[in-house]
Formats: sequence, C-alpha cells, structure tokens
Amino acid sequence: MAGLNVSIAFFFLVVAVCQVLRQLSKRLLSPGAYGCLAREFAGSLQLCMSFLELRMLVEIGPWGGGFGPDVVLTLLFLLFAVHGASFDGASANPTISLQEFLLLESSLAATATKLLAQGAGMGMGWAVTKIYWSWELTQFHLIQNLIAPECSSAIRTALHHAAFVEGSCSFLFHLVLLKLRQSHPVYRVPALAATVTFLSYTAGPYTGAFFNPALATATTFHCSGSSFWDYIRVYWLGPLTGMLTALLLFQGNIPRLFQKNLLYRQKSKYKVPKAKVVAHVEGDEPQRKGKGEKSNSKPCA
Repeated sequence: MAGLNVSIAFFFLVVAVCQVLRQLSKRLLSPGAYGCLAREFAGSLQLCMSFLELRMLVEIGPWGGGFGPDVVLTLLFLLFAVHGASFDGASANPTISLQEFLLLESSLAATATKLLAQGAGMGMGWAVTKIYWSWELTQFHLIQNLIAPECSSAIRTALHHAAFVEGSCSFLFHLVLLKLRQSHPVYRVPALAATVTFLSYTAGPYTGAFFNPALATATTFHCSGSSFWDYIRVYWLGPLTGMLTALLLFQGNIPRLFQKNLLYRQKSKYKVPKAKVVAHVEGDEPQRKGKGEKSNSKPCA
C-alpha cells in the first residue's frame, strides 16, 4: 500500500501544480492567450501525468501491489472528476477542440493554437513523468523503469477491430458530452467521469481506451508492436470518426460544413407576424436594449 500512497500523493501534487499554473497564467496573460494556450497546456500536462501514473498502476499494481481493478477504476473516476472540476473549460483533447470548431464555437486559428498547446502539454507531461519515475520512489517505479524500454503496443486486437473500439468509445463519449454541455457542472462532471470509467473498463483490454489522440500520441506511439500508420488509424482516425458521427447524429448536421439539417426536420412552433411586432414597439426602447446587450463570445473564439 505504500506504493499506492505515493502515487495518490503524486496525483494531488500534479493537480496542485497545474492549478497554480492556471492561476498565474490567468493573472499574467490576456484572456485570449490564457484560453488558447495556458489553459490547454496546463490541462494536457495534468491529464498526461495522471494518466501515465495510473496506467503504471494498471499494469504493475495487480501483481506488484496485490490490489485489483476496483482500486484503479475508483482512482480513474475520482481523477476525471477532479480534472473536470479543475480544468477551467480546457478540453485537453483534440477531438473536443475540433468539435468546437465544427460547431462554430471556435475559429481556425484558435483551434490550431489549442492543438499545439495540447501537444506541448502532453509531451511535457510524458518527459516530467519519466524523470519522476527515474527517482524510483517505490517498487512500482523500479519495475516501470526496467520494463519501459521494452514497452509494447496497447493494440491487443485486430487493427480494424481496434479502430472500431476507439471510434465507438469516442462516439459514446461525445454523445454524452453534447447532451450535457449546457448542464450544470455538478451533474456534468460526475456523468462524464462515470462515462470515461465505463469505457476504460470495457475497452481498455483491447486498445487502452484512450479516445484522445494527443494522449495516445504522447504515451504509446513510441512503443513497438505496431507501425506509425497503425497508430494513426486506431488513435487518430478512429476517435475523429466517432466524434463526427456523434456530432452528425446529435445535431443532424455539421454546422461548419452544412447549413441544412440533414437528418431532422425542425418546425417552428410559434409564428409571429412582423406587423404585430412593429405595432408593439414604442419609442426607441428596442434600440436602447440592443446597445445594452453584452457579448457572449468566448476568448479564443
């Protein structure tokens, strides 16, 4: 249990450091730079370091520490609940950033900047975690250092099946995300954490259940057993296809590409004649109201 306690302390430390980084960046940077760069970098750094340590516990914990999958799944749920509460709106996931772009919620330049920040955060997280493991604070880390150079591919099934699994995970995750995106965080955060936990439990034995291209690139692309293009097909094309399918099914169209709803007919319930609208306007009150309206545009949009 001593090794598990060290890992839990590591999780707390990572979240605390990234939270300090977010607060400092919010004070020092403009809202646009914070939203596009610092927030995504900190979220990706936090996600990558936590995931790598948790994955180490998944692989070594059952026989090195004697604890079962229930401990790891509980940690996974709690970690993603903490991530959802502390990310401050960051996605740390390229498919989510691309979804926002397709929903006309983010510009091309902002989306590209977010993707670069996510890649930098994931790469930094992988490098820092490797240094942390090299200190060999626990027996888990000692074993991890011994097996790290011989890491094997997380794809443990046929290539087409692996791509289908990652695509299906992304599809279900994005459906839940789209359904809950306007919900209060009190409901949204645990629901998404439960979804990630369920998908990781069911799909983990086949592909590792990443459904996050940046996270997969940083943590498994360097392992032997699969080619670079195999990884691209499974961990990039699979999740992107799943996201597009979920968006099309939920919206009926992809706003960035199609203005017309391709799947559903939307009929207006209320039809107000223009003459009646004009008849009820008195003085210049609508003009004053228009000037007083506040913009809901987000930084980075």
